[in-house]
Amino acid sequence: MAPLLRALRSGLRSVCLARAVSNSARSRGAVVTELQPRAADREEHGEVNEFQHNPDYHGFSSDPFVDDWNMRLAFFFSISMAIVIGGTFIHYLPDHGMRQWARREAELLIKQREAQGLPLIDENYYDPSKIVLPSSSDE
Repeated sequence: MAPLLRALRSGLRSVCLARAVSNSARSRGAVVTELQPRAADREEHGEVNEFQHNPDYHGFSSDPFVDDWNMRLAFFFSISMAIVIGGTFIHYLPDHGMRQWARREAELLIKQREAQGLPLIDENYYDPSKIVLPSSSDE
């Protein structure tokens, strides 16, 4: 603890955070390490704010002209082309559930029954004369 206090008094007060790391169990000494880089290092390797250089920054490039064109191309291909190609694909999909086929088949059957003079809907779904029933002696 004493080396830590000496280090703090000698000039590490400018460092925001520091930690003490014990070397070994016998020596009971501590080493002070910095958790954050010094202010001089931060100024040399500081972050560049793209919004100061380009207020309309879209995140594609640091060059404003290239950034603007990349944004336009990305939105054109992701939204416009997706809507056009996706809508065309959905339009030309085959008949889902065969609904259109069922409608056409029903209209053909109605025309056929009207031409034959039969009712549109019969009380028997199947022709009773064609159904073969088991005899009562087979039970």
